[in-house]
Amino acid sequence: MEAPPAGAENTIAVIICAAGSSRRMKGLKKEYRPLPGAGGLTVLGAAVSAFLPLVETVVIAVPADAGTGEAAARRALPPELLAGEGRIRFVSGGNTRRESVHRGLSLLAARPPRYVLIHDGARPWITAALIERVIEAVQKYRAVIPLLPLTETPKETDSPVEAGGAVFIKRHLRRVLTGAAQTPQAFAFPEILAAHERAAECERDGAEYTDDAELWGAFVGPVAAIPGSPENRKITFPEDLW
Repeated sequence: MEAPPAGAENTIAVIICAAGSSRRMKGLKKEYRPLPGAGGLTVLGAAVSAFLPLVETVVIAVPADAGTGEAAARRALPPELLAGEGRIRFVSGGNTRRESVHRGLSLLAARPPRYVLIHDGARPWITAALIERVIEAVQKYRAVIPLLPLTETPKETDSPVEAGGAVFIKRHLRRVLTGAAQTPQAFAFPEILAAHERAAECERDGAEYTDDAELWGAFVGPVAAIPGSPENRKITFPEDLW
């Protein structure tokens, strides 16, 4: 195992992705909405609150638009969270989730942590227990994601399934060997930053990457998986808040 970056020691940071437009929510950006039953916390506030006791730094990627950017994100957080000696930082996101994560990693590079967790801001029900298991696993494997077993049998098709059309099945996948990726995904910091730098170059040639685990797999090596949590679901539509 290589030595940590200078000044990193065994520090851990998290990048929380909240730079999307939330078009499917039909109104207020989903991360800034009140979370039912959370004692007044917003979706973003609940996510940040879960990580703060367990990491040294929280970087929140927010939209570049002034109306939904850093000022709006700050209003969505309890004042007591923002009072903690600069532990919460903000970065303007890019045109894609990958670019937003890359910008967060670049911000951390001035004082690099040993490990970085990357989490969807729209997953407010993340628990300390799952975060702790992810941190323990990344210290052992250097790259890890939570994986939720599928309940339906997956199929790989030759093109996307769209309403009113038919596609052909290419592969019949084994359900027991597949799963749905969750966040936080966690990585050794130097390697995931380098992977994002290489991915940025490949994207100029049309390459696309679904998540950070795919980047690690493409440019670094194997990614470990630990059991995810059904409660750690992602908000996409208004009904997902309940």
